[in-house]
Amino acid sequence: ATEFPSEDIVLVTASPVIKAVTNFKQVSKTLEEFDVEEQPSTMLEKRYPNIKVIESGVKKLKSQEHKIFTEDGKQCIYEKLCLCAGAKPKLIFEENPYVLGIRDTDSAQVFQNHLAKAKRIAVVGNGGIALELVYEVEGCEVIWAIKDKAIGNTFFDAGAAEFLIPKLTAEKLETAIACKRTKYTTDGSEKEEGSVAAADKLGSALGPDWHEGLHLKGTKEFSHKVHIETLCEIKKIYLQQEFKQLQKTSLSFPKDNSDNQNAHLEEELWPVYMELTNGKIYGCDFIVSATGVVPNVKPFLDGNNFALGEDGGLKVDKHMHSSVADIYAAGDICTASWEPSPVWQQMRLWTQARQMGWYAAKCMVADSLGESIDMDFSFELFAHVTKFFNYKVVLLGKYNAQGLDLDCELMLRCTKGQEYVKVVMQNGRMMGAVLIGETDLEETFENLILNQMDLSGYGEDLLNPNVDIEDYFD
Repeated sequence: ATEFPSEDIVLVTASPVIKAVTNFKQVSKTLEEFDVEEQPSTMLEKRYPNIKVIESGVKKLKSQEHKIFTEDGKQCIYEKLCLCAGAKPKLIFEENPYVLGIRDTDSAQVFQNHLAKAKRIAVVGNGGIALELVYEVEGCEVIWAIKDKAIGNTFFDAGAAEFLIPKLTAEKLETAIACKRTKYTTDGSEKEEGSVAAADKLGSALGPDWHEGLHLKGTKEFSHKVHIETLCEIKKIYLQQEFKQLQKTSLSFPKDNSDNQNAHLEEELWPVYMELTNGKIYGCDFIVSATGVVPNVKPFLDGNNFALGEDGGLKVDKHMHSSVADIYAAGDICTASWEPSPVWQQMRLWTQARQMGWYAAKCMVADSLGESIDMDFSFELFAHVTKFFNYKVVLLGKYNAQGLDLDCELMLRCTKGQEYVKVVMQNGRMMGAVLIGETDLEETFENLILNQMDLSGYGEDLLNPNVDIEDYFD
C-alpha cells in the first residue's frame, strides 16, 4: 500500500481481526523483538485508504484467469497475488473432542476454559508452544510426551534442556504481567467448544507472548507438577467407555521420575486415556496436541500447477515468487527454495513471517517496475529472540549444528540458574550460538558469525567469563 498509493490493495482474510506488529525493537543488526497485537481490520483501512479488506475464506484460485473466488460468492481479479495463508496445526487425532490443537487465539481461549476444570492434562509435542504451555500451566498435573530425548528439541540441545528443567519444578514467584495484547472477539464467536478441535478451523497464529493474560490454572492448589515421558509418541487414544470395556489399566501420576515409583495403577476414571508407544497408559481430562504445523496450501492447489517443497509448502525462489506466474508466497505457507546463506535456515516463526512478508512486498514492487532487487539482509543469518521459562533465549545461525558435518565442535559455558551459552564452531569459525539468560553476547556473536573471522587462536578464551569478549571484538 505504501509503495503503490494509487493502486487498489485487497486483503482477503477469513478472520475479522488482523495481526499488527507493535513495540518493534531492532535489538541488533539481525535480531528484532516485537509484540503481536490483534486489531480490527478497519484500522488498516483507516491508515491506508487504498486497502480494502474482504472478510471471507478463499474457495478457489484460478491462476490462469488471475481470479480468486471467496467463500461468500465474490470474485477478485488480481495483477499480482501473495499467498500468506500460514499453516495449520498437525493434530495427532482429528475429530476427537478431547484433543485440542493450539495455534490461534480462539483455540487458546478454548484451552483456558477446559483447563479451569482440569485436574490433569497431557501435552504432546516438543516445540515452542508445548514448552510455553507446560511452564505456564499451574494447579494441574501435566503428563508431557515427547518423541525426543530432551525437551525443546527444535530450539536447543540436551544441555540447554537440563539447564531449563529445574524451572519446571520450582514454584513460580513472578507476578503475572498485565496482558500487552488487546483482544478483539466477534459476537457469536463463542461457538460450542467441541467444534474447535477441527483442524481446518481458521485463525491467525499466536504471537510470541500468547499466554500472557490468559489465566492458565487448573483446579489444584500446587504450582507445577510435570512428568515427562521421553522417546515416545501416542499410539492410541481411548474414551472412558472403550477403556472400561477393554479392561485396560492406567498408571497414576508418578511421584518422582525414578522407575520403581511409576508402576502404581490408578483407581480414578478419566474422560480420556492415551496409550504411549512405550506401553504406558495415562488417563487425563484432555490432551493438547502441540506437534507443529503443516503449510495451509490446500485451498490453492486445485487446478494450479504449484511446485511444492518436501515439507508441503509452496516453493518460492529468492524473490518470493512461486512456480506460478504473478503469484508470490510468504510466511508459514512457503518453502524457501533458493540456495540459502550457510548460516540461515527457514523456521516457521513469527520473525521470519514478518521479514518474508515485508520482502515479498518489495519484490512484487520491483517486478512490477521491472527493477532488480537484492536479497534482504535478514536472510543472511538466522536470528531469533524469544522467552522460555522466563529466560531470554537468543538463537543465532546454525545454533543446533543443523546440516553441519561432524567436524564441528561445541563450546559451552553454564552458570546454573543464571545463564547458558553454547557456540557451534567449524574450522575455527563461529557458525551458531544459543544464549539463555541475560548474557549480552548476542551482538558480538552475531558479528563473529557474519564476518566468519578465524577464531582458532582464541580457543577456550572465547567463552571465558573473565575475558571481556565484547570489548575484544568491538
